[in-house]
Amino acid sequence: MNQVSAADRRAESQGLIDKLVRERTAMLSLYGDLAAHHPYTEITSVSDLLERFCEALIDYTADAHFRLYRFIDEGRERRKEVMDVANKVYGRIAATTQSILDFNDRYDESAHALNIDRLDEDLSRLGEELAERIELEDQVIRAMSRKKH
Repeated sequence: MNQVSAADRRAESQGLIDKLVRERTAMLSLYGDLAAHHPYTEITSVSDLLERFCEALIDYTADAHFRLYRFIDEGRERRKEVMDVANKVYGRIAATTQSILDFNDRYDESAHALNIDRLDEDLSRLGEELAERIELEDQVIRAMSRKKH
């Protein structure tokens, strides 16, 4: 019999949460470093930092999607409260994912020559999307972190 206990599932979900929070913190640190370079006058002054930020942004986004939400979607999370919260916020999280991908497509220098004319505006808009996404993810994290009575 290959049955996973509730304690094992919770330990797995806590590991996923911890990894997500670490990746999110690293990404936000790079976001702050990038924002501190304002005004953006020369692409050479921010290109390496922008590349590292985009990599961290995509890693964080993919990890949340392919680990945390897959864990929930595959039925390994069985608590109704967690499922209710996840179902409530997932649509908006998916929309922020598209905004993140759009930002990455615009500023991924491996795809094309970078143009920093709109970087300030795009970073500001991305920051708003990230703030919303983090609040939504935190709702799921709080639900997953509650002990079942």
